[in-house]
Amino acid sequence: MIREQIKSKLIEAMKAKDEKVTGTLRLINAAIKDKDIEARPKGITDGIDDNAIMSLLQSMIKQRKESIDMYTKGGRADLAAAEQAEIDVIQSFLPQQMTEEEMTAAIRQIITETGASSVKDMGKVMGALKTRYAGSMDMGKASGLIKSLLG
Repeated sequence: MIREQIKSKLIEAMKAKDEKVTGTLRLINAAIKDKDIEARPKGITDGIDDNAIMSLLQSMIKQRKESIDMYTKGGRADLAAAEQAEIDVIQSFLPQQMTEEEMTAAIRQIITETGASSVKDMGKVMGALKTRYAGSMDMGKASGLIKSLLG
């Protein structure tokens, strides 16, 4: 489903001659194709699923945020703005991100359901979160919240 949304947005951007959006969408398509190729030896011949695509998009956003930080420190506001524009395009394919309060409530629920009691159980909690909230939860922030709740 996300794959089709990206393809239709790419066609729209190409027709509108929006080079920045077109370039970003082509980067996304290339990254998805790379992941499809990586999945073939694992027996996944019809491409990665939407959860894997959402995870990929989140990692692309994370990379761009790191770049923005470096560009800002280096005094390159123009490059930081270009990265932010790419983030905006990528985020349009992800569900709305959860607030910190919503994340905390979801994590508490998962902790209760899995019976997690210490930081050793963090893997169980993260696995359940990734299954249920892929795309809508920042897993980097979630990791810190889990540690504070279990620690």
